[in-house]
Order: sequence, then C-alpha cells, then structure tokens
Amino acid sequence: MENVHIPIQAIKGRGISRQQPHRFQRDAREAFDDGWGALDEQALARGESPTPATEVTWEDCKSAITKNDSPDVGFDLGLNPYRGCEHGCVYCYARPTHSYLNLSPGLDFETKLIAKRNIAAVLQRELASPRHVPGLLAIGTVTDAYQPVERELRLMRDVLQVLAQARHPLAIVTKGSGVERDIDLLAPMAAQGLAAVYVTVTTLDAKLARILEPRAAAPHRRLRTIRALAEAGIPVGVSVAPQIPFINEDMEQVLEAAREAGARRAFYTVLRLPWELSPMFRHWLDLHYPDRAARVMARVQEMRGGKDYDANFAQRMKGAGIWADLIRQRFDKACARLGYHTEREPLDTSRFQPQALRAQQELF
Repeated sequence: MENVHIPIQAIKGRGISRQQPHRFQRDAREAFDDGWGALDEQALARGESPTPATEVTWEDCKSAITKNDSPDVGFDLGLNPYRGCEHGCVYCYARPTHSYLNLSPGLDFETKLIAKRNIAAVLQRELASPRHVPGLLAIGTVTDAYQPVERELRLMRDVLQVLAQARHPLAIVTKGSGVERDIDLLAPMAAQGLAAVYVTVTTLDAKLARILEPRAAAPHRRLRTIRALAEAGIPVGVSVAPQIPFINEDMEQVLEAAREAGARRAFYTVLRLPWELSPMFRHWLDLHYPDRAARVMARVQEMRGGKDYDANFAQRMKGAGIWADLIRQRFDKACARLGYHTEREPLDTSRFQPQALRAQQELF
C-alpha cells in the first residue's frame, strides 16, 4: 500500500479516499503525515465536517441529448441531468469525465456535482425540432439520474414529463430507489411500449456494497425497487455490472434474487479502468483488500491483453481471454436456467408526437 496519509473523514461515506490528480494537471501534490496525527488535528481545527460535504453547482446546458456511434453500446441517444455522481462507486468508468472540468476524478467526482437546471426546457426544444429522429433515449448511462440530490432538485421528474408528453421511448439505468417516485409517469408510458428500467445490483453483500457503492441504495432496497416497478407493469431488467474478479463473486445469486423480484432481462459488463480510474481502483484495493489486490489486478490484466484497460470496442465491455470467457459462461448459463432475456426491451418509436411540444412552444 502507498505510504500516504488517508484522513478518516475522507473514507466515511465516500468511495474514493483522496483527490486523485487529473490527467491535465502539470503538478500533483499529496499531504504526508509523520505518524503523529497532525493532519487530522489540523482538519478538526479548521472545522471540517466528518465527511466531505456534497456541493452542487448549477449549469445552463446548451444541449440535452447526446449522440454516440459506438458499436458496443446499443443505443444512439443519451441524456444525463448531472455531471458527477454522489453514489461514489469506486469502479465508475465516468470518473475521468470530471477531468474536463478541471476537477478531480476522485473525491470531486462524488462531492462536486453539476446540475443542468434547464435540461427539461432544452430537451423540449430538441424533441420539437423537425430534425429530431426518435430512437431509444438511454438515461443514466454516465451518471445516475436518481442519485441522492435528485430528491430535492427533481430534474429527472421534469425530463420524464417532457418525454411522456412527446411519447418518446426511454430506458433508465439506475442504482437509486428514487425511481419509484416516478412510477406514476413511467407506468403509463410502459403500457404504450415507451419505457423500461434496468436496476444495477452489483452484489447482495451489504458489507461489500457499503465500500464499493457507498451512497447507492442497499442491495435489498434495490430488489424492492425491482419488485415495485414490475408490479406497476414496467418492464424491468437487472444489470450485474461490473464483474470484478475475486470481489463480487455472487453473480448467480444476484440474478436469482432479481428474477424472483420481477426482473425479466439481464446484462453485465466487466470492470473497466480508463485513464485515472486505474490508480484510484488500485488504491481502493490496497486499502480494503490488500490480501488479494495483486490477484484481482492480475485477472483484470488477463482480460485486457496484459494492460489495466483496453478501449477496443470489440473487448472493452466484456474483455477477452479465459477469465472473460468464464464470466460469460456463468452469466449465460444462469440466464438460461432462470429464463432471462439478454437482449434489451423493445420500445416503440412510432408513437412519437412532437406536435404536442411544438404547440406548447407556440403558446409562449
């Protein structure tokens, strides 16, 4: 493990315990403690809170819908109401996006959030444009739209109201139980073939989840969310991503529990460590699993051609090699036994009605 000081207040309730320098910084500095506890005493003297507080900054976005042509993603249109994510998942491949904001992919990513306050209005304008071609709109593929701050800010609620009015198809990926708040909007859309939700359940081990995804809903709570969605008639699937060798080894148990709760579709990915995420994840392993850190990274590199990460479209989601094949076989056999569909829920684009949005814009 690195010989650096880790303040106690930086560990409790947070996924990453330090300010990882981002790749655009010329200099990187870290505080060093001489063993006498001076850094903790200084933090207390400054009145710092026991846990780094979450800060939200408002942003007026210029566009709401993002487009991609990545062949391994499965959707062309995306939407994310927030930059950064308070859930603090240590494995989040989106952490390096904070570097473009001159912020740390470490603690800043989960404590310094950007909220797109005008996203619903911008979305309405984009959907009303004659140039817009309806397709599956994936929400929450970069940061979780139902992270804790959504309870107060309600940006996702506003987005759903616009999509419901336009009858535009959408699929949500989330770890947040807050999606249950919007069942009243999602259920009618689902009845028209316009909505599906995928709940990520990385593990059933609550102790592991607390350090792996510290501010996401507990595993049993996510299963309850799956049940609530399914009982409301909303097509619901489960994501068992990411698979991390020797860390979350209960994939089959997760699939069984989610199937019993009402999930009918499933997908997975293996751990991805782009850019600054690699040293952060290694640091997390040294902190929480020093006994197996080397074994974990050896298997990760085995799936990535000897590197921590390979961005090749053909391999970045599922990896390659013997270990990746083993994970794939486990997933396929469990899905076949439990009766899961592994393709995404088909949604209807023919119901799209931009006229309703255009008429509303004309009134103003």
